[in-house]
Amino acid sequence: MKICVIGGGIVGLATTIQLRRLRPEAEVLLLEKEPEFGRHQSTHNSGVLHAGLYYKPGSVKARMAVRGIRLMTEFCRDHGIAHEICGKLVVAVDESEVPRLKALHERGRQNGLAGLEWLEGAAIREIEPNAAGVAALRVPEEGIVDYGGVVVAMAAEARKRGAVLITGSRVERLEPEGKGWRVFTGAQEYASDYIVNCAGLHCDRVSALAGEPRSTRIVPFRGEYFKLRPDREHLVRNLIYPVPDPTFPFLGVHFTRMIQGGVEAGPNAILATAREGYRKTDINLVDLWDAVTFPGLWRFMRQHAGMCRDELLRSFSKRKFCESLRRLVPALREEDLIPGGSGVRAQAMTPQGGLAQDFELIERPNALHVLNAPSPAATASLAIGEEIAGRIP
Repeated sequence: MKICVIGGGIVGLATTIQLRRLRPEAEVLLLEKEPEFGRHQSTHNSGVLHAGLYYKPGSVKARMAVRGIRLMTEFCRDHGIAHEICGKLVVAVDESEVPRLKALHERGRQNGLAGLEWLEGAAIREIEPNAAGVAALRVPEEGIVDYGGVVVAMAAEARKRGAVLITGSRVERLEPEGKGWRVFTGAQEYASDYIVNCAGLHCDRVSALAGEPRSTRIVPFRGEYFKLRPDREHLVRNLIYPVPDPTFPFLGVHFTRMIQGGVEAGPNAILATAREGYRKTDINLVDLWDAVTFPGLWRFMRQHAGMCRDELLRSFSKRKFCESLRRLVPALREEDLIPGGSGVRAQAMTPQGGLAQDFELIERPNALHVLNAPSPAATASLAIGEEIAGRIP
Protein backbone atom coordinates (compact mmCIF):
# COMPACT_ATOMS: atom_id res chain seq x y z
CA MET A 1 0.00 0.00 0.00
CA LYS A 2 1.27 3.47 -0.92
CA ILE A 3 0.33 6.30 1.46
CA CYS A 4 1.00 9.97 0.71
CA VAL A 5 1.08 12.40 3.65
CA ILE A 6 0.54 16.01 2.54
CA GLY A 7 2.14 18.54 4.87
CA GLY A 8 5.44 18.34 6.75
CA GLY A 9 4.55 20.13 9.92
CA ILE A 10 4.74 18.39 13.27
CA VAL A 11 1.43 16.52 12.75
CA GLY A 12 2.45 15.32 9.28
CA LEU A 13 5.86 14.20 10.50
CA ALA A 14 4.41 12.45 13.54
CA THR A 15 1.83 10.73 11.33
CA THR A 16 4.58 9.54 8.99
CA ILE A 17 6.51 8.05 11.92
CA GLN A 18 3.45 6.28 13.29
CA LEU A 19 2.47 4.95 9.86
CA ARG A 20 5.90 3.37 9.46
CA ARG A 21 5.76 2.03 13.01
CA LEU A 22 2.24 0.62 12.92
CA ARG A 23 1.96 -0.13 9.17
CA PRO A 24 5.50 -1.26 8.28
CA GLU A 25 4.28 -2.91 5.08
CA ALA A 26 3.15 0.46 3.68
CA GLU A 27 5.28 2.74 1.53
CA VAL A 28 4.99 6.22 3.01
CA LEU A 29 5.74 9.42 1.11
CA LEU A 30 5.57 12.86 2.77
CA LEU A 31 5.33 16.00 0.63
CA GLU A 32 6.07 19.44 2.12
CA LYS A 33 5.71 22.67 0.14
CA GLU A 34 8.37 24.61 2.08
CA PRO A 35 12.14 24.06 1.76
CA GLU A 36 12.20 22.96 5.40
CA PHE A 37 9.83 21.05 7.67
CA GLY A 38 7.70 22.69 10.35
CA ARG A 39 8.03 26.26 9.12
CA HIS A 40 4.63 27.46 10.34
CA GLN A 41 2.38 26.46 13.25
CA SER A 42 4.85 23.80 14.43
CA THR A 43 7.51 26.35 15.34
CA HIS A 44 5.46 29.56 15.66
CA ASN A 45 3.83 28.72 18.96
CA SER A 46 4.39 29.21 22.67
CA GLY A 47 6.45 26.03 23.08
CA VAL A 48 4.18 24.59 25.76
CA LEU A 49 3.54 20.91 26.49
CA HIS A 50 -0.21 20.81 27.17
CA ALA A 51 -1.49 18.10 29.50
CA GLY A 52 -5.21 18.23 28.58
CA LEU A 53 -6.69 20.50 31.25
CA TYR A 54 -9.08 22.58 29.17
CA TYR A 55 -10.74 20.09 26.88
CA LYS A 56 -14.18 18.58 27.18
CA PRO A 57 -13.97 15.11 28.81
CA GLY A 58 -14.47 12.43 26.21
CA SER A 59 -13.51 14.69 23.31
CA VAL A 60 -10.84 13.69 20.81
CA LYS A 61 -8.77 16.67 22.01
CA ALA A 62 -8.85 15.52 25.64
CA ARG A 63 -7.95 11.96 24.78
CA MET A 64 -5.16 12.96 22.40
CA ALA A 65 -3.68 15.58 24.74
CA VAL A 66 -3.44 13.22 27.71
CA ARG A 67 -1.79 10.47 25.66
CA GLY A 68 0.09 12.95 23.48
CA ILE A 69 2.07 14.63 26.25
CA ARG A 70 3.29 11.26 27.45
CA LEU A 71 4.36 10.22 23.96
CA MET A 72 5.96 13.62 23.30
CA THR A 73 7.98 13.69 26.53
CA GLU A 74 9.15 10.13 25.85
CA PHE A 75 10.18 11.16 22.32
CA CYS A 76 12.08 14.16 23.70
CA ARG A 77 13.89 12.01 26.25
CA ASP A 78 14.81 9.41 23.64
CA HIS A 79 16.13 12.01 21.19
CA GLY A 80 17.81 14.41 23.60
CA ILE A 81 15.45 17.31 22.87
CA ALA A 82 15.36 20.14 25.39
CA HIS A 83 12.19 20.01 27.47
CA GLU A 84 11.09 20.52 31.06
CA ILE A 85 7.99 19.50 32.97
CA CYS A 86 7.84 22.68 35.05
CA GLY A 87 4.11 22.89 35.79
CA LYS A 88 1.85 25.89 35.40
CA LEU A 89 -0.60 27.98 37.40
CA VAL A 90 -4.09 28.86 36.20
CA VAL A 91 -5.05 31.89 38.28
CA ALA A 92 -8.45 33.23 39.32
CA VAL A 93 -7.79 36.93 39.80
CA ASP A 94 -11.04 37.57 41.70
CA GLU A 95 -13.94 35.71 43.31
CA SER A 96 -16.05 35.81 40.13
CA GLU A 97 -13.58 33.47 38.44
CA VAL A 98 -13.40 30.91 41.24
CA PRO A 99 -16.43 28.84 40.12
CA ARG A 100 -14.93 28.52 36.63
CA LEU A 101 -11.59 27.51 38.12
CA LYS A 102 -13.32 24.84 40.19
CA ALA A 103 -15.05 23.55 37.05
CA LEU A 104 -11.67 23.46 35.33
CA HIS A 105 -10.24 21.49 38.26
CA GLU A 106 -13.00 18.91 37.88
CA ARG A 107 -12.52 18.76 34.13
CA GLY A 108 -8.82 18.09 34.61
CA ARG A 109 -9.58 15.26 37.03
CA GLN A 110 -12.04 13.72 34.58
CA ASN A 111 -9.38 13.88 31.87
CA GLY A 112 -6.97 11.93 34.05
CA LEU A 113 -4.46 14.64 34.94
CA ALA A 114 -2.36 13.72 37.95
CA GLY A 115 -1.30 15.87 40.88
CA LEU A 116 -3.66 18.83 40.38
CA GLU A 117 -3.41 21.19 43.36
CA TRP A 118 -5.86 23.84 44.55
CA LEU A 119 -3.93 26.82 45.94
CA GLU A 120 -4.87 29.98 47.79
CA GLY A 121 -3.07 32.94 49.34
CA ALA A 122 0.53 32.33 50.35
CA ALA A 123 0.58 28.95 48.55
CA ILE A 124 0.20 30.78 45.22
CA ARG A 125 3.02 33.17 46.05
CA GLU A 126 5.34 30.30 46.96
CA ILE A 127 5.18 29.11 43.36
CA GLU A 128 4.75 32.45 41.53
CA PRO A 129 5.61 35.29 43.91
CA ASN A 130 4.36 38.00 41.54
CA ALA A 131 1.10 36.39 40.45
CA ALA A 132 -2.19 38.00 41.44
CA GLY A 133 -5.14 35.87 42.43
CA VAL A 134 -7.50 34.68 45.12
CA ALA A 135 -7.10 31.05 43.99
CA ALA A 136 -5.05 29.05 41.53
CA LEU A 137 -4.85 25.59 40.09
CA ARG A 138 -1.39 24.08 39.78
CA VAL A 139 -1.02 21.68 36.84
CA PRO A 140 2.26 19.86 37.49
CA GLU A 141 2.30 17.79 34.29
CA GLU A 142 2.53 20.77 31.93
CA GLY A 143 5.88 21.87 30.57
CA ILE A 144 7.92 23.58 27.88
CA VAL A 145 9.80 22.18 24.92
CA ASP A 146 11.89 23.03 21.87
CA TYR A 147 9.44 22.24 19.08
CA GLY A 148 12.05 23.21 16.47
CA GLY A 149 14.22 20.42 17.84
CA VAL A 150 11.23 18.07 17.78
CA VAL A 151 10.64 18.79 14.07
CA VAL A 152 14.29 18.06 13.16
CA ALA A 153 14.30 14.84 15.19
CA MET A 154 10.96 13.70 13.74
CA ALA A 155 12.17 14.18 10.16
CA ALA A 156 15.29 12.14 10.93
CA GLU A 157 13.24 9.45 12.68
CA ALA A 158 10.78 9.21 9.78
CA ARG A 159 13.62 8.71 7.29
CA LYS A 160 15.28 6.21 9.61
CA ARG A 161 12.06 4.19 9.59
CA GLY A 162 12.05 4.11 5.79
CA ALA A 163 9.70 6.93 4.80
CA VAL A 164 10.49 9.16 1.83
CA LEU A 165 10.35 12.88 2.70
CA ILE A 166 10.44 15.52 -0.02
CA THR A 167 10.52 19.30 0.57
CA GLY A 168 9.76 22.05 -1.92
CA SER A 169 6.82 20.02 -3.23
CA ARG A 170 3.52 21.89 -3.11
CA VAL A 171 0.57 19.64 -3.96
CA GLU A 172 -1.27 21.44 -6.76
CA ARG A 173 -3.67 18.80 -8.00
CA LEU A 174 -5.21 15.53 -6.89
CA GLU A 175 -6.83 13.23 -9.41
CA PRO A 176 -8.65 9.98 -8.65
CA GLU A 177 -6.92 7.00 -10.24
CA GLY A 178 -8.59 3.63 -9.79
CA LYS A 179 -9.23 3.29 -6.07
CA GLY A 180 -6.41 5.68 -5.25
CA TRP A 181 -4.92 8.99 -6.38
CA ARG A 182 -2.44 10.65 -8.64
CA VAL A 183 -0.74 13.48 -6.76
CA PHE A 184 0.69 16.38 -8.79
CA THR A 185 3.30 18.79 -7.44
CA GLY A 186 4.14 20.75 -10.57
CA ALA A 187 7.12 19.02 -12.14
CA GLN A 188 6.46 15.69 -10.38
CA GLU A 189 3.56 13.32 -9.97
CA TYR A 190 3.08 10.36 -7.66
CA ALA A 191 0.71 7.43 -7.49
CA SER A 192 -0.83 6.76 -4.08
CA ASP A 193 -3.44 4.37 -2.74
CA TYR A 194 -4.31 6.67 0.16
CA ILE A 195 -3.72 10.31 1.08
CA VAL A 196 -3.48 11.85 4.54
CA ASN A 197 -4.07 15.60 4.54
CA CYS A 198 -2.01 17.27 7.28
CA ALA A 199 -1.70 20.60 5.49
CA GLY A 200 -2.48 22.76 8.54
CA LEU A 201 -3.15 26.33 7.42
CA HIS A 202 -4.10 25.02 3.97
CA CYS A 203 -5.90 21.81 4.94
CA ASP A 204 -9.30 23.01 3.67
CA ARG A 205 -7.77 23.82 0.28
CA VAL A 206 -6.09 20.43 0.01
CA SER A 207 -9.36 18.73 0.95
CA ALA A 208 -11.05 20.71 -1.82
CA LEU A 209 -8.48 19.36 -4.30
CA ALA A 210 -9.73 15.91 -3.28
CA GLY A 211 -13.32 16.92 -3.99
CA GLU A 212 -14.46 17.75 -0.46
CA PRO A 213 -16.82 20.72 0.05
CA ARG A 214 -15.31 23.61 1.97
CA SER A 215 -18.29 24.14 4.23
CA THR A 216 -15.94 24.61 7.19
CA ARG A 217 -13.24 27.15 6.35
CA ILE A 218 -9.80 27.77 7.79
CA VAL A 219 -9.71 31.36 9.05
CA PRO A 220 -6.21 32.47 10.11
CA PHE A 221 -5.81 34.29 13.42
CA ARG A 222 -2.46 35.88 14.20
CA GLY A 223 -1.24 35.75 17.78
CA GLU A 224 1.30 38.42 18.71
CA TYR A 225 3.72 38.18 21.63
CA PHE A 226 5.85 40.46 23.69
CA LYS A 227 8.86 39.32 25.70
CA LEU A 228 9.89 40.47 29.15
CA ARG A 229 13.07 42.50 29.32
CA PRO A 230 15.89 40.30 30.64
CA ASP A 231 16.11 42.26 33.91
CA ARG A 232 12.38 41.69 34.51
CA GLU A 233 12.17 37.99 33.67
CA HIS A 234 12.19 37.25 37.41
CA LEU A 235 8.53 38.31 37.49
CA VAL A 236 7.58 34.91 36.05
CA ARG A 237 9.09 31.62 37.14
CA ASN A 238 7.29 29.23 34.79
CA LEU A 239 3.79 29.44 33.25
CA ILE A 240 0.96 31.71 34.42
CA TYR A 241 -2.42 31.40 32.67
CA PRO A 242 -5.82 33.04 33.18
CA VAL A 243 -9.05 31.20 33.84
CA PRO A 244 -10.68 30.87 30.40
CA ASP A 245 -13.60 33.21 29.79
CA PRO A 246 -16.52 31.25 28.28
CA THR A 247 -17.57 34.32 26.27
CA PHE A 248 -14.09 34.58 24.74
CA PRO A 249 -13.31 32.03 22.01
CA PHE A 250 -9.56 32.02 22.68
CA LEU A 251 -7.50 31.27 25.77
CA GLY A 252 -6.40 34.82 26.61
CA VAL A 253 -2.98 36.34 27.18
CA HIS A 254 -0.60 34.51 29.51
CA PHE A 255 3.06 34.20 30.49
CA THR A 256 5.32 31.42 29.26
CA ARG A 257 8.92 30.72 30.18
CA MET A 258 10.69 29.48 27.04
CA ILE A 259 12.99 26.47 26.95
CA GLN A 260 15.74 28.49 25.23
CA GLY A 261 15.47 31.18 27.91
CA GLY A 262 13.35 34.27 28.32
CA VAL A 263 9.66 34.83 29.04
CA GLU A 264 6.94 35.40 26.44
CA ALA A 265 3.74 37.33 27.14
CA GLY A 266 0.68 36.92 24.95
CA PRO A 267 -0.76 36.10 22.52
CA ASN A 268 -3.66 38.21 21.40
CA ALA A 269 -5.84 36.93 18.51
CA ILE A 270 -6.58 39.02 15.43
CA LEU A 271 -7.55 38.17 11.89
CA ALA A 272 -4.41 37.60 9.83
CA THR A 273 -4.41 39.11 6.34
CA ALA A 274 -2.42 36.12 5.08
CA ARG A 275 -2.50 32.48 6.14
CA GLU A 276 1.23 32.77 6.72
CA GLY A 277 1.12 36.41 7.75
CA TYR A 278 3.34 36.86 10.79
CA ARG A 279 3.55 40.65 10.47
CA LYS A 280 0.85 43.30 10.14
CA THR A 281 2.29 44.17 6.73
CA ASP A 282 1.99 40.60 5.40
CA ILE A 283 -0.98 40.62 3.03
CA ASN A 284 -2.00 37.83 0.67
CA LEU A 285 -4.94 38.99 -1.43
CA VAL A 286 -6.11 35.43 -2.16
CA ASP A 287 -6.09 34.55 1.54
CA LEU A 288 -7.74 37.82 2.52
CA TRP A 289 -10.48 37.45 -0.09
CA ASP A 290 -11.02 33.85 1.03
CA ALA A 291 -11.65 35.07 4.58
CA VAL A 292 -13.75 38.18 3.96
CA THR A 293 -16.07 36.44 1.49
CA PHE A 294 -16.82 33.70 4.01
CA PRO A 295 -20.15 34.41 5.75
CA GLY A 296 -18.97 32.60 8.87
CA LEU A 297 -16.34 35.27 9.54
CA TRP A 298 -18.90 38.09 9.55
CA ARG A 299 -21.21 36.11 11.82
CA PHE A 300 -18.27 35.42 14.14
CA MET A 301 -17.41 39.13 14.25
CA ARG A 302 -21.00 40.08 15.07
CA GLN A 303 -21.20 37.45 17.81
CA HIS A 304 -17.89 38.62 19.34
CA ALA A 305 -17.86 42.29 18.39
CA GLY A 306 -16.48 43.47 21.74
CA MET A 307 -13.73 40.87 21.75
CA CYS A 308 -12.73 41.67 18.15
CA ARG A 309 -12.51 45.38 19.03
CA ASP A 310 -10.44 44.76 22.15
CA GLU A 311 -8.07 42.37 20.40
CA LEU A 312 -7.48 44.87 17.60
CA LEU A 313 -6.78 47.61 20.14
CA ARG A 314 -4.28 45.35 21.92
CA SER A 315 -2.55 44.71 18.61
CA PHE A 316 -1.86 48.41 18.13
CA SER A 317 -1.57 49.54 21.75
CA LYS A 318 1.23 48.27 23.96
CA ARG A 319 -0.49 49.94 26.90
CA LYS A 320 -3.69 47.95 26.34
CA PHE A 321 -1.71 44.74 25.94
CA CYS A 322 0.12 45.44 29.20
CA GLU A 323 -3.15 46.16 31.03
CA SER A 324 -4.42 42.69 30.12
CA LEU A 325 -1.21 41.07 31.32
CA ARG A 326 -1.20 43.06 34.59
CA ARG A 327 -4.35 41.24 35.69
CA LEU A 328 -2.08 38.21 36.20
CA VAL A 329 1.14 40.00 37.24
CA PRO A 330 0.33 43.47 38.67
CA ALA A 331 4.02 44.45 39.00
CA LEU A 332 4.42 44.40 35.22
CA ARG A 333 5.10 47.79 33.61
CA GLU A 334 4.69 48.82 30.00
CA GLU A 335 8.44 49.41 29.68
CA ASP A 336 9.07 45.80 30.77
CA LEU A 337 7.73 44.57 27.41
CA ILE A 338 9.85 44.29 24.27
CA PRO A 339 8.68 43.02 20.87
CA GLY A 340 8.39 39.25 20.56
CA GLY A 341 7.40 36.83 17.84
CA SER A 342 4.06 35.82 16.39
CA GLY A 343 2.20 32.81 15.09
CA VAL A 344 -0.82 32.12 12.92
CA ARG A 345 -3.45 29.72 14.17
CA ALA A 346 -5.31 27.63 11.60
CA GLN A 347 -8.79 27.81 13.08
CA ALA A 348 -11.65 25.94 11.43
CA MET A 349 -14.80 28.06 11.38
CA THR A 350 -18.34 27.01 10.50
CA PRO A 351 -20.63 29.00 8.18
CA GLN A 352 -22.62 29.97 11.31
CA GLY A 353 -19.53 31.68 12.75
CA GLY A 354 -18.68 29.04 15.34
CA LEU A 355 -15.15 27.85 15.97
CA ALA A 356 -14.62 24.11 15.72
CA GLN A 357 -13.55 23.15 19.24
CA ASP A 358 -12.42 19.56 18.75
CA PHE A 359 -9.89 17.96 16.46
CA GLU A 360 -11.70 17.08 13.24
CA LEU A 361 -10.68 14.05 11.16
CA ILE A 362 -12.71 13.37 8.02
CA GLU A 363 -12.42 9.80 6.71
CA ARG A 364 -13.02 8.57 3.20
CA PRO A 365 -12.28 5.12 1.69
CA ASN A 366 -9.01 6.40 0.21
CA ALA A 367 -8.29 9.56 2.24
CA LEU A 368 -8.20 11.09 5.69
CA HIS A 369 -8.30 14.85 6.15
CA VAL A 370 -7.15 16.57 9.35
CA LEU A 371 -9.41 19.62 9.08
CA ASN A 372 -9.02 21.13 12.54
CA ALA A 373 -5.92 20.64 14.65
CA PRO A 374 -5.15 23.80 16.65
CA SER A 375 -3.49 23.71 20.07
CA PRO A 376 -2.69 21.22 21.60
CA ALA A 377 -1.90 19.56 18.25
CA ALA A 378 1.87 19.99 18.62
CA THR A 379 1.88 18.27 22.02
CA ALA A 380 -0.58 15.64 20.81
CA SER A 381 1.00 15.09 17.38
CA LEU A 382 2.30 11.58 18.03
CA ALA A 383 -1.08 10.56 19.46
CA ILE A 384 -2.83 12.08 16.44
CA GLY A 385 -0.50 10.18 14.13
CA GLU A 386 -1.19 6.99 16.05
CA GLU A 387 -4.93 7.57 15.68
CA ILE A 388 -4.63 8.21 11.96
CA ALA A 389 -2.52 5.10 11.40
CA GLY A 390 -5.15 3.05 13.21
CA ARG A 391 -7.98 4.41 11.06
CA ILE A 392 -6.48 3.63 7.67
CA PRO A 393 -8.11 0.45 6.30
